[in-house]
Amino acid sequence: MLDKRMTVDDIVDQISDGMTIGIGGWATRRKPMALIRAIARSSLKDLTVMAGYGGMDIGMLAATGKIRKLVFAFASLDHYPLEPHFRNARQAGSFEVLELDEGMYHWGLRAGAMKLPFLPTRVGIGTDIINQSGFDFKFVKSPYEDGEELVAMPALVPDIALIHAHRSDERGNILTLSVDPIFDELLVRAAKKSYATVEKIVPTADLDMKKNSRYNLVERAMIAGVAEAPLGAHPTSAAPDYQLDLKHIKTYVESAASPEAWAEYKAKYIDVSEADYQAAIGGADAVKQLPVPIY
Repeated sequence: MLDKRMTVDDIVDQISDGMTIGIGGWATRRKPMALIRAIARSSLKDLTVMAGYGGMDIGMLAATGKIRKLVFAFASLDHYPLEPHFRNARQAGSFEVLELDEGMYHWGLRAGAMKLPFLPTRVGIGTDIINQSGFDFKFVKSPYEDGEELVAMPALVPDIALIHAHRSDERGNILTLSVDPIFDELLVRAAKKSYATVEKIVPTADLDMKKNSRYNLVERAMIAGVAEAPLGAHPTSAAPDYQLDLKHIKTYVESAASPEAWAEYKAKYIDVSEADYQAAIGGADAVKQLPVPIY
């Protein structure tokens, strides 16, 4: 039996300077934030970050100078429409960008997951996305009677994918219990290697795969390692286990107001152990009492 259990730091040790990392989740939902905090306080640099549906993951890595290039479709905190640390870094020209329409990002992941070099699409035609400097989008002509010219969206293939799920066993059978798995399946299938943090590692029998197979997004062979990280998505949500922490996100947003505010936030919530982080946010009981947010 293959035991794939690791620690958060073990997973971060698999990442090297200059790698392309793909980050799962959606803006304020099920982001692998324990991993992001660990990367933020590491010595890693020059990363290409692929986070099409970005949020604090992008902002935190930007604010700590980890990003060389960003491939994204948006960077939002939902209730705060534009991620503030991303905005500061983008306006300062701190990294290269490849900005994609959400449909193009989806299609790039799907091509990568299918092990194809590209997939044809109409998405992007007639927009300036196609004309970005630093990237030469290609076109293909339909071989059928229509003869339509389509964008050849290239495959997106990260070196490593990082996701957060709810449950796993030691072999890497994972369950994503939220109603919005988004494109984590495609990201994992597209990546060369994939790692997951989960709220809890349990015996295989407790996963009850016969009943819960629909929540098992990918085969365990696709998961190279899994780390138990309770509250590992906080302050984003990992519903049904816990909800979005709007109060903490407000604190994070306010930390983008000045270098001093960011230094204070970083010292309290990033440059600390995960245990100290959880103590600073009030602990598991406080997080599990968070109300369902209104969108």
